Amino acid sequence: MKKIAIIGGTGMTGQCAVDYAIKKGLAVRLLYRDESTVPESFKSKVELVKGDATKIEDVKNLLKGVEGVCVVLGTRNKLEPTTVMSTGTQNVVDALKELGIKRLAIVMSSFLFREDGEIPPMFKNINAEHKKMLEITKASGLEFVAILPPHIADEPSSEVTVLHNNCPPNSRTVSKYDLGKFIVDSLEQPEHFGKVCGIAKKA
Repeated sequence: MKKIAIIGGTGMTGQCAVDYAIKKGLAVRLLYRDESTVPESFKSKVELVKGDATKIEDVKNLLKGVEGVCVVLGTRNKLEPTTVMSTGTQNVVDALKELGIKRLAIVMSSFLFREDGEIPPMFKNINAEHKKMLEITKASGLEFVAILPPHIADEPSSEVTVLHNNCPPNSRTVSKYDLGKFIVDSLEQPEHFGKVCGIAKKA
């Protein structure tokens, strides 16, 4: 794989994914809505594509010519009901299919491993949106990797554990750097294709 796209690459975890992809030697196309959110260090190292993930034509424009896409959509700590992330996910899936691209790595939340009654009330709206994202991803027929981290910590890299269809034991956090690395690397790791991956700092 030589060229990928990243959606959500200006957020905390997304920036780590972009940094890692650049260090890995990949060409990166980065979707952005507002140039003020793009780190200066990225501007000479990635191909910037202005657009919005909720607009299918913008997503198609971003994905033309890439071999895979990393989706790290978030709400920047906003907890009210939204359809932005599920709409963006559906657009990515539709665009990938139309363009004949198979590889998708997409981040949601480890709350999806829990029963609804275990979700803290303040996170129920976001969890419902993540659930829609996961349903869309699973039904896509793509070589997807659905990544469900616990709390994403602003802390140094460490060893991680990755499990399919479950949280790693005693999983409370994962470093943003380790998550960013896994998002990018998983596009070339067939053992994770079609899987829901729990990832966390090794206990």
